[in-house]
This record gives sequence, structure tokens and C-alpha cells, in this order.
Amino acid sequence: MSGYGQFCSVARAHEALGGRWTLLVVRELLCGSRRFNDIRRGIPRVSRTMLSERLQTLVEAGAVERSEGEHGPEYALTESGRELAALVGALAVWGQRWLPRHAADEDLDFEPLLVDMQRRVRFDALPAEPVVVRFEIDGPRDPRFLLLKRGEASLCTQNLGFPELTLRARLGVLAGWWRGDLDFKRADVTLDGPRGLVRAFPTWFERYQFAHITPAHVSPTREARAS
Repeated sequence: MSGYGQFCSVARAHEALGGRWTLLVVRELLCGSRRFNDIRRGIPRVSRTMLSERLQTLVEAGAVERSEGEHGPEYALTESGRELAALVGALAVWGQRWLPRHAADEDLDFEPLLVDMQRRVRFDALPAEPVVVRFEIDGPRDPRFLLLKRGEASLCTQNLGFPELTLRARLGVLAGWWRGDLDFKRADVTLDGPRGLVRAFPTWFERYQFAHITPAHVSPTREARAS
């Protein structure tokens, strides 16, 4: 495939970084993922072959370095790659501000949302004893579990005996709250479990990093009420 044939740094950078999935790989690395499978959990629709190609592209561009870790290859952003944080952040702000937000109508995967919730736990707000959040999303699909305890947030496929809080919701509703579109109290989310845990649940998370960005068509006052 031929390049753009331009001297311009915008064109040259886009040739290096503009492929599908590339900036999402950078996003995952910025969020702390280091191993191949961890990166893929955040972008589950990318094939293993494509992810390998995108990582290699970033290595060749000097934005990522590959090393051999204790359990296999690991990837980390270089100084060049870390500078892409400003670009990824600018895209996120633009998307939050200018793209329509109708999560109920969007084609969404649950895994990236769950991964982001795991990343943004407020450990100082958790109860003293461990608790498991059971997610029953969109009806009969297999539930997922998030173990929360001081200093640890782990995704798992079953509860090994900890006190449990069950969250039932449509994926679009949960995503809308997490993204900042909905006030939790007005969202169609059901929580079952000990009353104190139910009441405290929304305080256990920081929510999406860009949830505070006001949509262009919504006034700041209305956005403040949705937090």
C-alpha cells in the first residue's frame, strides 16, 4: 500500500499510527496493560493476528518497546509513546463533547466496561471486608464477578464465598452511567444485597476518566446534576 506522499508531519504520523485499533492499543498501554492478553481484554474485537501486527507497528515506530518478562513478552510505552497520551486524551474529550451519546442504541461489549471499572476502583472507599459484585447484564448471559478488597480488584468467573452484591442492568444503561450520561439514581439499575453495600456502591468507583466532559448540547448545570 502506498503512503500519502506528503512531507507534512500530520500525514507522516497518520501513516504510522492511523491504522484501525492502533490508538486503542496505545490507550490500553497508557492504562497500565503490559501483556498481550491484558491488552486484548480491553479491545476484545481485535484478532490476535491484528493485535500482534499493531504492536509490531508501534515497536517499529519507536513508540513501544518489547521485552521478555517472567511470564512471556511484555510491552511498554517509550518516551515517544507516552507523548501520545495528549493525542489519546484529546480524542477522548472530543468524542465525549461532540459525538451523540445514546448508549442503549450502541453496539457495545461488556468486557471493556468491566475492565475499566476494575481499573478505577477507589480502594479507600471500599468496606473493610472483601465483597464481590455479581454482574447480571442483559438477562441470561453468564454472570461476571468483581472481587473488591482493600488494595485489590480482580475479575473472576465465580464467587469463592465472599459477601455478594448483585447488579442487574442492561449494558447500555450501565455504560451510560459509567460514561457520565446518566445519574445513577435515575438509571434503571437494580442492586441486591446488604443495604449498606447497596447504598455505598456508586462511591466505590471514580467512573470513566472523561465522564466529567460536558456534551456540547447539554448545559453545565444539567451535566452537574448527572454526576
